[in-house]
Amino acid sequence: MFAILLSEKMDPFYQNIASFPTAFFTFFLALSLCYWLFAVLGVVDLEFLDFDIPEVEGELSSTKNSLTAGDVVAGLFLRFGLNGVPVTIVVSIMSLIGWFICYFIVHFFFAYIPEGILRYLAGLPVLVGCLYVSAMVTAFMIKPLRSIFKKATSHSVKEVLGQTAVVRSLRVDNSFGEVFLADGGAGLIFKARTFGDTTFKKGDRVVLLEHLAEEHAYRVISEEEFTR
Repeated sequence: MFAILLSEKMDPFYQNIASFPTAFFTFFLALSLCYWLFAVLGVVDLEFLDFDIPEVEGELSSTKNSLTAGDVVAGLFLRFGLNGVPVTIVVSIMSLIGWFICYFIVHFFFAYIPEGILRYLAGLPVLVGCLYVSAMVTAFMIKPLRSIFKKATSHSVKEVLGQTAVVRSLRVDNSFGEVFLADGGAGLIFKARTFGDTTFKKGDRVVLLEHLAEEHAYRVISEEEFTR
C-alpha cells in the first residue's frame, strides 16, 4: 500500500493537491485531521479551536463600531447557517467537501490552462465558488446536529454537579483538560479546570464541583478530597 503512495503514478495527485487553489483546502483538511488526532489522544481540548457564534445576528450589529476579525468570521458563519455546532466540525466538513470539488475541477479542467498567472487568475473564482458550495452543503449537513449539541450544552448543571468523572485528557489543570462522565448512555465530555496549581493525570477520578459558565467548563477536585 505504501509503495503505491510513493510510486510515480501518484505524482499527478500530489501535484494537484499541492497546487492552487486545491492547496487551500488541502491545508485546512490536514489541519483538521491533525486536530482530531490530537483531540482523540487527549492532547488538546475538543473545543480548543472553537469560538462563540451568537445565535442572533443583532448581537454583532450592536457592536459594529468595534468589530474584530473574530466578529467578522462569526458573522460569516452565522450568515451561511454554520452556527449551532462546534466550529471544528464545520471547518472539517467544509474542508473535506471543498477539497473534493476543487480537486476534480483542477484535475479535469486546469490541464487546458497554461501554467503561470493564468492559472492563478482562474483559480480565484474556483476557490470562491468551492468555498460557497462547501458552505451551503455543510450548512445542510449540520442541521440535524444542532439539536444534539443544543441538548448537550443545555444539560442540567445540577444533574452533573457532585458526579464523579474520569480525566480523559493527558492532564487537567487550571487552564486545560477534559473529563468523561458516564451517564448510562454514550457518556458526556466536559471541559474541566482545577483549583490553584492542582493537576490531575489521565485516568484520575475527579468530582465536578462548580460550573464555570463563561468558560463552559467545570471546576473539579479529586474524588478522595470530595469524600473526606
